[in-house]
Amino acid sequence: MYMLPREIDPAEKPTYIRFLVSNPLAGAVIGKGGSTITDFQSQSRAKIQLSRSHEFFPGTTDRIIMISGTIDETLKAVELILDKLLSEIHAEDGYEAGPSTKVRLIVPNSSCGSIIGKGGAIIKSFIEDSQAGIKISPLDHNYYGLNDRLVTLTGHLDEQLRAIDLILSKLMEDTHYKQTMSVPYSYAGVFFSGFHGMPYGHVPPVAPMAQNAVSYGPNVAGRKFQNNKVHLLPWCLNLIGGP
Repeated sequence: MYMLPREIDPAEKPTYIRFLVSNPLAGAVIGKGGSTITDFQSQSRAKIQLSRSHEFFPGTTDRIIMISGTIDETLKAVELILDKLLSEIHAEDGYEAGPSTKVRLIVPNSSCGSIIGKGGAIIKSFIEDSQAGIKISPLDHNYYGLNDRLVTLTGHLDEQLRAIDLILSKLMEDTHYKQTMSVPYSYAGVFFSGFHGMPYGHVPPVAPMAQNAVSYGPNVAGRKFQNNKVHLLPWCLNLIGGP
């Protein structure tokens, strides 16, 4: 008797997420002899990969973390890593409870429309739900071959984690996002227009923040939001990704 194939539960489907980490803090994610990253993989059951010390996201001096697994495994690993980075910063600067910080996700350009929605309806609903500020950068045409954009989430850890949950759940519905799961997370083949024939990873000129980035932010009474922007202390700017 022919049996129809069992439909895979969305919670069991493999997915991935990439985000930036400053080079100095990458060591905290790895740990001595790889102990921390091994522990995080054991706790979350997700696969965690980190680009090498000279491999940065184009236009930054930040390394790339790629996490893959089911959505629950992926989100658990993200939580472990972000909490670890916050702990490192608090330990160094003596802060017991840090202010708003930022996380920069890497999202394929072809998938950004799915999280923005018509007239920005979807991303605005994510902001209302998570209370995190969100900014989507335009595609940087200074780098040949770059097809990714940065989605910056600003807020406290629980707000950022909720926003990541919403964004990743939506991206999993996008066929373009599924197709990029096997694409290398290194940018060795991306070239900066001012350095013909030389891979970006070896010559990292830092591109200025684009002026026409798409910004969104919650208008919540009592929060320190002004013109949909969050003012961060200088040390926070280097927590996860540079300015």
